[in-house]
Amino acid sequence: MHPSASRPSLLLSVLALLGSMAALCIGSSFAKHLFPMIGAAGTTAWRLTGSALLLALLWRPWRHWPARAELGRVLQYGAALGVMNLSFYLALRSLPLGVCVAIELTGPLAVALLSARRAGHFVWVLLAALGIVLLLNPFAHGARLDPVGVGFAVLAAVFWALYILAGKRVSHLHAGLSVSLGMLTAAVLVVPFGAWSAGPQWFSLSVALWGLGVALLSSALPYSLEMIALRGLTTRAFGTLVSLEPAIGALAGFVILGERLTGLQWLAIAAVMAACAGTVGAAARE
Repeated sequence: MHPSASRPSLLLSVLALLGSMAALCIGSSFAKHLFPMIGAAGTTAWRLTGSALLLALLWRPWRHWPARAELGRVLQYGAALGVMNLSFYLALRSLPLGVCVAIELTGPLAVALLSARRAGHFVWVLLAALGIVLLLNPFAHGARLDPVGVGFAVLAAVFWALYILAGKRVSHLHAGLSVSLGMLTAAVLVVPFGAWSAGPQWFSLSVALWGLGVALLSSALPYSLEMIALRGLTTRAFGTLVSLEPAIGALAGFVILGERLTGLQWLAIAAVMAACAGTVGAAARE
């Protein structure tokens, strides 16, 4: 069989990636329903625990344990993953989902721009900066975003960037091994704090079922669909489509959580999305 015969069609790949982003945003919306019961940290702990269990069953990392020299890099990767997830959910307590995703997306955007060498690249920096300023809306009197939530969203962006850089250091390992061990590390890091802050309610059956559902939607399903998409899409197409995630997050927040954004916030999200798409396009052309 010709190697390309096993590749999914372009339409299937696009649908798989859109489905991955939709599942992730829907999972985050459902996670927000757990906040009143066990808090953001407790919800993060359940998401990471469920994801670690699902990925361990899928990839069985004990069969290919990394060498001691590689284990430290995997631990750094997992720590970045854990803090990124915790910061994102802490930001979600007071910010709309679409706004959180847009701010967090500046993390990978910054990583992409680290290698910028041409003046044209900085057009995308200015566009992203404009989007963030519009989101923060410093001149408004009654519609400003919660500064604590913004701080956690920025922290999530920083650790998404660190997660990408740490991921590159373990990219030579089997993908299932690095992801499953990284998720286990993240769970070990966050679960003690999350379970302690949530109290006995964290161990209830109903919360556990919700937490496993969030883990399935936010991790297992998106990762599986992304694997399909990566086989059929170019890097440029993949990165450009991923820039749609803030809009998908805003729609999920509106439908599931009833979150309504202002016209200025939609404009800001569009600016960040355009900056991400432009950065990916420029990188692909080079």
